[in-house]
This record gives sequence, C-alpha cells and structure tokens, in this order.
Amino acid sequence: MTEKNIKAIVYTSNAGSTEQFAKMAGEQLNLPVYSLKEAKKNLKKGSAVIYLGWVMAAEIKGYKKAVQLFEVPAVGAVGMAKGESTKTQVAQKNQISEDTALFMLQGGFHLEKLHGIYKLMMKLMVKGTIENLEYKKDKTPEEEDMLDLMKNGGSRISVEQLEKLINWYKK
Repeated sequence: MTEKNIKAIVYTSNAGSTEQFAKMAGEQLNLPVYSLKEAKKNLKKGSAVIYLGWVMAAEIKGYKKAVQLFEVPAVGAVGMAKGESTKTQVAQKNQISEDTALFMLQGGFHLEKLHGIYKLMMKLMVKGTIENLEYKKDKTPEEEDMLDLMKNGGSRISVEQLEKLINWYKK
C-alpha cells in the first residue's frame, strides 16, 4: 500500500476527540476527511482509507461498517487509555488482521458531550473506576493519568500521538 492509494481519512466520533484526530491526520497527510456517513456518499466502495473510530469496551465504533465499505489498511483507535496497553484486546475484539496497522490514540473525556446510553454507561464506569483507583496504593503513571482524566475531564489530543500513523503512511 503506497500513500497514493489511500483516498481519505474516514472516522466515527461521539464526543469529538476522534473527529479532531481525523482532521489533524488529514492536514498532516494532505488527505480529505469524511465522517463514515459522508464517506459513503463521497468515496467509491472499495476505496482505500485510514479509519479512525472511538473505542468503547474494546470495540472500535464504526469499524465493522467501514471494512464492509472500504479497504482499511490502517486503523486509529481513539480511547481514554494512554499508550499501547489495550492494543491486543482491541485488535482481537475487532478482528483486526496482523497486516492492518493499528494505532492507539488517547483522546479525551468530556462526560457532558456524551449522549443517551453512552453517557449513562460512562457515569457508572467512571464512578467505579475512580473509587478503585483512588484507593490503589502504587498507581502506574497510566492509572494516574486515567484518574485525572476521569475526575477532571479534558483532552490528551496532540499531533505527536499521530506520529506513528504519519510515519506508516509515508513509508
């Protein structure tokens, strides 16, 4: 797959973090950016795209639909976790093959931007996680970061996180 084969960045976003990453990636790679809904209208079926989706319970939202419509040689999974700690679980849950590049991206947490069932689910998950992490003695830096994100909200979005994806594309 050469960079000239990739037609666009396609994404599914819930609270905006994935959309921000998609737009940054589009700028960095000089590619058009479409939501999955827009991509269905603007791209030919089978076009090669880089897909970015938000993660919930290790599932990359919209990924199954994206691979039905497009060739997806690279995936960006946007979640709350920092680093590569959940990469294997995400790859397995979404049945991402070894020849597909998977990039883990830490987004943000904005409970007020969530809607419906996702907001309710996250309220419950956050409450339990905060309780568990606050009383844990030897927290890892990732756990400290997650605790801060859940208690205070905020964003971890940065172009630096896209570096591996950008390098993959330019190879």
